[in-house]
Amino acid sequence: MEAHAGDRLLTHGRTVGQHDRVAEIVEVLGAGGTPPFRVRFEDGHEHLISPGPDSVVQHTTVRKQSPEK
Repeated sequence: MEAHAGDRLLTHGRTVGQHDRVAEIVEVLGAGGTPPFRVRFEDGHEHLISPGPDSVVQHTTVRKQSPEK
């Protein structure tokens, strides 16, 4: 899982009736875009998260990949 500041983190609800949660990634603390991430939820609360397999990073911009050699 690779992310950059400004991307969105979508965490799917784990139980019936639990809604998906969306947060903006404010800061990436791992090397090379890896977790943990500091995120801000829509209500303004910030948390430090190491997302599990129920989470997806939604990139906000298309980034160029470096050419392979």
